[in-house]
Amino acid sequence: MENLTVVDHPLLKRDLTILRRDETPHGQFRKTVSDAASILAYEALRDIQLTETEIETPMEATTGYTLAEDVIVVPIMRAGLGMVDGFVRYVPEARVGHLGMQRDEETYEPVDYYSNMPDGVDSAHLFVVDPMLATGGSATFAIQHLKEHGGTDFTFACLVAAPEGVSQLHREHPDVGIVAATLDRELDDNAFIRPGLGDAGDRIFGTR
Repeated sequence: MENLTVVDHPLLKRDLTILRRDETPHGQFRKTVSDAASILAYEALRDIQLTETEIETPMEATTGYTLAEDVIVVPIMRAGLGMVDGFVRYVPEARVGHLGMQRDEETYEPVDYYSNMPDGVDSAHLFVVDPMLATGGSATFAIQHLKEHGGTDFTFACLVAAPEGVSQLHREHPDVGIVAATLDRELDDNAFIRPGLGDAGDRIFGTR
């Protein structure tokens, strides 16, 4: 699918196996989400722009590099919170915004309940993160919300994507690239990803 990058890495495949197992306890699940997110972050940050700078080593002057772009990580709450540490592990200077959304269990449409964003959305690279890209409703809604507040530069990162969600996000926001750990088979009649890994939020926070 044209706007999708599936990260092929043996450690990510191992982590996905842990996350898919029904018997994985929530503490291990939470840690593994963060570990897997860090691998996704490594790939998602591949095209970040750099600025050259002159530095002094103990031996001589040389050219070094700093990030030329401001980075804002935006988890879609609540499950997206589990991916934040994996991203800021590589960019500790990144700021973090929060978008709270939940799924209406009858319509499967997103319902927003909270938004708190740092300044500079219009000039930053925005990494919107959520473990699951199912129908694409929450991702599409979140990115539209950020565009209305001036956002122009986006990457969406998830652990598990469904073809339906990838297609929906591409239809609504063809300018947004998706980085995922895997593309699963389909959505079931309840709009859950198959084979998937269940409700990521419940499994992260031990509420299932």
